Amino acid sequence: MLSSGLTLIFSMMGVLNFAHASFYMLGAYIAFMISGAVDFWPALVLAPLAVGVLGALFERGVLRRVHHHGHVPELLITFGLSYVILELVQLVWGRSSVPFTPPPELQGPAFTLVQSSRDGLSLVWGAAPEAMCRAAEGVQIACSRFPMTRAFMMLVALLMLLALWLLLTRTRIGLVIQAALTHPEMAEALGHDVPRVFMLVFGSGCALAGLAGVIGGVTFVTEPSMAAVVGSIIFVVVVVGGIGSLAGAFAGSILVGLLQTLPLTVDASLATLLNRLLDAGIGPDSPGWPLLRITLAQAAPILPYLLLVLMLILRPRGLLGTREG
Repeated sequence: MLSSGLTLIFSMMGVLNFAHASFYMLGAYIAFMISGAVDFWPALVLAPLAVGVLGALFERGVLRRVHHHGHVPELLITFGLSYVILELVQLVWGRSSVPFTPPPELQGPAFTLVQSSRDGLSLVWGAAPEAMCRAAEGVQIACSRFPMTRAFMMLVALLMLLALWLLLTRTRIGLVIQAALTHPEMAEALGHDVPRVFMLVFGSGCALAGLAGVIGGVTFVTEPSMAAVVGSIIFVVVVVGGIGSLAGAFAGSILVGLLQTLPLTVDASLATLLNRLLDAGIGPDSPGWPLLRITLAQAAPILPYLLLVLMLILRPRGLLGTREG
């Protein structure tokens, strides 16, 4: 969800928005404030709109003034904006987390996987009865619950991707946006306000970040450090998928997500592998033991960044990115 908004801004404007994760955090806090006054569902609509308006005002009043100076001033000014937003959030809502809980409709599990040594694997929609998860004599039972908030997040992410694709490829607005990017003089000659188009694109990308913030706020923890948690991984997803490619952002997010989670189930190290395959007899007295003993689960947080380095070396344009002529 975050990478789609960042990709939209970069592909349409050529601006790599370093404050994108900060708009994500801002969406979570604004939704928390609105949900306290009304309800979560109005906040799901109003908070992204508010973040989009703030992003459009920033592009109109600040970013547009440095756009003709090149990419470095754009990077610096969005980088500075991220610190301004962080300080404002801490000033208004404090440094600790806020109690932003999901609504009753999103509480509990979406489905439960019940693994029984007698009946095998079965799926139960919603929460499984306690009797199904209670081990009987001679029967081992394990229940795995998938939260409703994560299922809702997946649904909104897919709908967002579909809506963006339809907007950019099947509507007149998408044609105007692409024309304003590739042939701005001709678009202006046809009567289109190119600066306004760029303002709306930047505001829309920030609104998508705000929408991700609303859902991320109720799924995870709403706190001032939430932008820093996801900020770096967004750029890994965008670069791996291909800068400027929405399909690449989707593929990159799936790949990075799997790379972050699947290794957590492997509690084996390189020393374990060498001992099993080659009977190397590697132990605490072996050279390089501090590195060889690191398990794959322990190395999982750095695997996406290793993938980023390899991608930049072997395929700089990313998985689905296009080479510039």
